[in-house]
Amino acid sequence: MTAEIESNFLADIGRRVRALRADQDLTLEQLARLTGISAPALSLIETGKRDARLTTLAKIAAALRVPIRALLEDQTNDASTGGDAPAEGYDLGDYL
Repeated sequence: MTAEIESNFLADIGRRVRALRADQDLTLEQLARLTGISAPALSLIETGKRDARLTTLAKIAAALRVPIRALLEDQTNDASTGGDAPAEGYDLGDYL
């Protein structure tokens, strides 16, 4: 994963966390209490500046009462992508 792709991925997750938190009218401090994660750490996750562990994302998802995939996947594009369409093959030529 390139640095730009990784940065965009983290920013996308952060936007989803923030949107879900806002939808439930929770402040960072309230989500921090529910998750046991500090408000500054949550802020860094929401801004895409911190790469959260899977266990951290699981705590956030549980506190927000959503499946963890709601934080990881863009739910708005599911209908347009065809859902579980097979992925293209890999080009491993650069790695051999």
